[in-house]
Amino acid sequence: MLHTISIWLAVAAFAGAGLVNAAGRAAQRDSFVRWGYPAWWCRVTGVLELAVAVMIAVPSSRRAGLLLGAAVMVAAAATVLRHRELSHLVPIGVFVALLLLVGVAS
Repeated sequence: MLHTISIWLAVAAFAGAGLVNAAGRAAQRDSFVRWGYPAWWCRVTGVLELAVAVMIAVPSSRRAGLLLGAAVMVAAAATVLRHRELSHLVPIGVFVALLLLVGVAS
């Protein structure tokens, strides 16, 4: 039961983040530019996060989704650490915790 809940929480979290980033609103674009990425990179990140959500939801691709999700979170953590925007580490930690919950139970 906890395993199923953790899967769907991870799916919802990555899908939500993916939709926000893929929408590419001004605030998202501005953050990515501030971090040294092209303005459109938020859309790439969003598509990757949406892919993670789908892959975690499908049992046959779950392990690959966990790996992709981990890669996205490592990149996010490296970015915010490099720019000393430490407040972003809290949500990144939540995403990592969800990935670990799903991965441990799989």
